[in-house]
Amino acid sequence: MIPLSGDLSKAKGIVNEKIESNKITRGTSVLKRGLAHMLKNGVVMDVTTVEQAQIAEDAGAVSVMVLDKLPSDVRKAGGVARTASVRVIQEIMDAVTIPVMAKCRIGHVYEARVLEETDVDMIDESEVLTPADENHHIWKWDFTTPFVNGSRSLAEALRRIEEGAAMIRTKGEPGTGNVAEAVLHIKKLNDELRIIKSIYDSGDNQDLVKMAREFRVSYDLVNETARVGRLPVVNFAAGGISTPADAAYLMLLGCDGIFVGSGIFKAEDAKERARAIVLATTFWEDPDKVKEAQKMIDERQSMLGLDVKELELRMQDRGSTA
Repeated sequence: MIPLSGDLSKAKGIVNEKIESNKITRGTSVLKRGLAHMLKNGVVMDVTTVEQAQIAEDAGAVSVMVLDKLPSDVRKAGGVARTASVRVIQEIMDAVTIPVMAKCRIGHVYEARVLEETDVDMIDESEVLTPADENHHIWKWDFTTPFVNGSRSLAEALRRIEEGAAMIRTKGEPGTGNVAEAVLHIKKLNDELRIIKSIYDSGDNQDLVKMAREFRVSYDLVNETARVGRLPVVNFAAGGISTPADAAYLMLLGCDGIFVGSGIFKAEDAKERARAIVLATTFWEDPDKVKEAQKMIDERQSMLGLDVKELELRMQDRGSTA
């Protein structure tokens, strides 16, 4: 069963169509969140070319995320990072059979509209790109296409869900090859879930109201999240994942799947590493399988990791005040 906490039943993005004698409804929370549920226990890979997308599909990725540049290259290039070329997105959609996602800038409604018209399967309103609006995210209920958003805490995750996000991922620190921030974010979210769950179990509705005010979301969303003891949408890990063991560890911490990009395609053994991370994500409960996945890669061919404390640009902070 797909939880519908925070659902907006009469959203503008819900479309009713009639094809011959059949009535078709698109854009409901069940359909949007249902797509994310279909990706659970899988790996979504950031790609910039058809060749990378084909490597991802051959390795067993459940979806690809199309960017103009991988996060590590966005970090190096500086300037303004925007959504990927529509032509490249369409070429990748024609070349693979798995779902295709693409990123838009935080708050950039029209980049999202263009991606929706391009018929991508999901839109990532992403801090990897340069935000168009630091104070407001997109009101995602107006779109038929589902959205994924990043978060560093339960409060951020619930605000994005209340705006219509059908899927959440940790922000981590993209393009670093350093998994530490992704671990920090999922542990923080888990700690906060345990706190509101204990408040719910104690029957203290007044404290739940207080938490809702602190999180800046509705009481009903906090109450239902506390009741089920987890986010009402699928939650993937992202940011700095570069080895099979990284992926397995985040699954162990309670993530539903993995986003990875630079950690694969900035390594010298991209094809082997892609397969290894998929294997470790699928069989994360089996240390022997994860060991076999780890043997498939060579640490000397990994991307050079970055110390987050020394970064001038912290992508995870973008849009965090909204």
